[in-house]
Amino acid sequence: MKHAPIRSSVVFLACSVLLNVAVYSALRVVFYMIFRIPADPVPTAILLKSLYIGFKFDLRLSLLMNAPVFVFSLLRPLNIFASAFGRRLWTVYLLLANLFVLFVYIVDFGHYDYLQSRLNVTAVRLLYNLSTSLQMIWDTYPVVWSLLGLGMFIAALWFFIYRAVSWLSSFDRPKKAGRLRTAATFALVILLIATGIYGKLSWYPLRWSDAFFSPYQFASALASNPVLYFFDTVKKEISPYDLEKTREHYPLMAGYLGVDRTDSERLSFTRFIAPKQPRKRKLNVVIVFLESFAFYKTSVFGNPLRSSPQFDEIAGNGALFPRFYVPSTGTARSVFAAVTGIPDVETQNTASRNPLIINQNTIVNAFEGYEKFYFLGGSLNWANIRGFLSSNIPGLRIYEEGSYTSQRVDVWGISDLHLFEEANKVFRAQNKPFFAFIQTSGNHRPYNIPEDNRGFPKVETTDEDVTSHGFESVKEYNAFRFMDHSIGFFIKTASRESYFRDTVFVFFGDHGIGGNAAHIPKSEEQLHLTHFHVPLVIYAPGFIPPAVYDAPASEVDILPTVAGLADVPYLNSTLGRDLFDPRFEGTRYAFTIGNQSATPEIGLVGKDYYFLMLADGSRKSLHEYGSDTPREDVAGRYPVVAEQMETLTRAIFETSRYMPYFNSLERVRGK
Repeated sequence: MKHAPIRSSVVFLACSVLLNVAVYSALRVVFYMIFRIPADPVPTAILLKSLYIGFKFDLRLSLLMNAPVFVFSLLRPLNIFASAFGRRLWTVYLLLANLFVLFVYIVDFGHYDYLQSRLNVTAVRLLYNLSTSLQMIWDTYPVVWSLLGLGMFIAALWFFIYRAVSWLSSFDRPKKAGRLRTAATFALVILLIATGIYGKLSWYPLRWSDAFFSPYQFASALASNPVLYFFDTVKKEISPYDLEKTREHYPLMAGYLGVDRTDSERLSFTRFIAPKQPRKRKLNVVIVFLESFAFYKTSVFGNPLRSSPQFDEIAGNGALFPRFYVPSTGTARSVFAAVTGIPDVETQNTASRNPLIINQNTIVNAFEGYEKFYFLGGSLNWANIRGFLSSNIPGLRIYEEGSYTSQRVDVWGISDLHLFEEANKVFRAQNKPFFAFIQTSGNHRPYNIPEDNRGFPKVETTDEDVTSHGFESVKEYNAFRFMDHSIGFFIKTASRESYFRDTVFVFFGDHGIGGNAAHIPKSEEQLHLTHFHVPLVIYAPGFIPPAVYDAPASEVDILPTVAGLADVPYLNSTLGRDLFDPRFEGTRYAFTIGNQSATPEIGLVGKDYYFLMLADGSRKSLHEYGSDTPREDVAGRYPVVAEQMETLTRAIFETSRYMPYFNSLERVRGK
């Protein structure tokens, strides 16, 4: 039996691999041109290393994709040159493989534009809300042009394969090639393929973590290959919790939280908080999640564009916390943290989607005799938020798309202004005290503003005039301003209602967003705190005097603080602490967790320092918040501080992993 031709297979493999590497390298250059940060350029040496590592990842992907065509080339029925069946089989395979890879690249570009991180397994959560996600993508990105370009490339690739096979098949070959020579050639090529896939001339192969070799987040993103990185994050999984580590850190956490009746066996974090004094009239509570309300975009943080005059006025007449941080990015994670008082540290999905931790004790239920509401302009059919809220807050009345008379604006439902208007109608009709959440969503692509906007004046300028101050476009800038306009409209409307004088309003950003601007402290930008740093204002004129609280504060602290202000007795079983409780002065910190896909990066924001480490204990570093060189690791200079913050960071992380599995109301009450 004649063996299949080997020389043509080697040449075809080389051509196909080179073509793929060229395409991926070109896409890497495009990625750099689109997403680079001129205000914080990556040093040339680091940039070149990123491109080099990226090239090795691209080569690995190309070899993995093309290797099967060569591996089966010795089998004549499966050889792309010697068999019509083989030609059809591998042509279809290569077209589908390239179609998949390039589609992932398209999704990755959109993912990075939206979240400033390469595509990872957490993006699968978008499939749970497919219609909403597709609508947002359609309204925001050039879907038609992207798919058209993808189709043109696949057509060109088919032409390349057809021509290459025809050309290589025309080579003159001897009637009989030596079997030994064929075997040697095959073995050599397999060795080269294996070397390219291995990626390094060292004991350990090229790994996803090799891309994260510098403190420049963009350099790491540039060095990654989205297809390989996505599948690396699928394989990487952290167990739900580590009982022994939780027990090890229990004494520290019990003291940190003020647990008065410690129980190291049962690992109880429960403490009962009695009211400071009886209140004659119960206070209403309105907590407002402000979509993507990054602190650096507000004028209260010094943005010269005067982007938030209404919020600034509220902040000037309330309690402002300028060092307030949410634990993680993403609205679903933020809702979970605010309602439960536990950071969402799930790596493969959001905590609200985990059926094993659906039942959570929440301080909201301590507000007995209150009507309870949740307002959202769109639908709550995302991230299992409806189930999470309804199962944990008995009697909660949900208002969402379909509940209002106001008209839908886009995929996110009614506008923020009309959402506040609809909520106010409900509030003024109440005869009982109420506790309400309002979740805005208009500061979100596609950044639509309704025609009925109560006199909101759009700013007509150029993108260049706003990008230097942290906004990606004039459209986003105006959407941000419209959200601020809506806040002002709400407060002015509410101030004319009878419920206003007995209401505590809480405004905070559900999460930040990556960005850079001239007025941002270097640490905010270079250490990526812009993802977590949002403003918090507690506003109750005549009840809470205007003040600025500079100590770090966390989203998990909101409900204990509100309960304390309302003098409501409550059972606290999680990580939140009353921001006005003097017991915790001097020990104020905010926990952060990023890159929740592979091995997450966990951190702790203190008054003067920010400690960072990977969850597996590697890449530890301590940074000075006010330094001109915040990327510098100063752990060697301040070893005691580094050790203390590392211990507390690990303790909070391990406790956050453990708590959701043991925080049901029945267990907290000892039933």
